[in-house]
Amino acid sequence: MDTRERILDAATRAMRDLGVARATTKEIAKAADCSEALLYKHFSSKEMLYNAVFRERIPVLKEASARLHANVGKGSLEENLTEYALAAVRLYKDVLPLAGGMFADPMLLDVMRASFASTGSGPHQAVLALARFLRAEQRRGRVLAQADPDAAAALLLGACFQRAFFEHLVELPDDADRFAADLVSTLAPALIA
Repeated sequence: MDTRERILDAATRAMRDLGVARATTKEIAKAADCSEALLYKHFSSKEMLYNAVFRERIPVLKEASARLHANVGKGSLEENLTEYALAAVRLYKDVLPLAGGMFADPMLLDVMRASFASTGSGPHQAVLALARFLRAEQRRGRVLAQADPDAAAALLLGACFQRAFFEHLVELPDDADRFAADLVSTLAPALIA
């Protein structure tokens, strides 16, 4: 494994274990078995290192979105949406502790916003991907013509985000699968033809 990858792995672990604020470059360099100077050779600032962690090491819904779009017109719409909702809950639960630290650091937040803007990426892409899927299913007659794909996507993923947020704050039953299925079945009458 090359040095850059070792640093990214160490930074990811440090951010998860210590939190973004306490994951110093000194701690990261120590965990990566390198000097801070070498760390800065690969990343111009702590914020750029964290940006790389968020872009390269944090799971996203790209795979779940690809599976969803591969299933347009196939299988049960409820099952497809439930699988996506479950992937979203798991992703949000994983990302929330790191994102919280990002919001607490204005410089890091500015770097992340600039990165999202320059790459056309960001957390809103999951909602857009789900809305595209629902539009494609709407064209096939599997989603009601009067349904609003953008609103439905926001409702579904907003509820998934809230569930993940609550899981960090209070003890909830370990039933994310059931939550996703119940969420979709509740939305289904207003959405599925």
